[in-house]
Amino acid sequence: MCWALVGEGVSNDEIAARLHLGVTTVKKHLVRLMDRTGCDNRVRLAVFAVRRTR
Repeated sequence: MCWALVGEGVSNDEIAARLHLGVTTVKKHLVRLMDRTGCDNRVRLAVFAVRRTR
């Protein structure tokens, strides 16, 4: 779910609010997602997410 919100261009603060999580938790999730997907930054993760949701 978190990566889909990144694909929509939602900020960490907004992701945290929507998922009822802390911003630090969201950042940790994004770091793990970037490690798993091989993405080296948030923009590439967003592109990955958009391609996966098509």
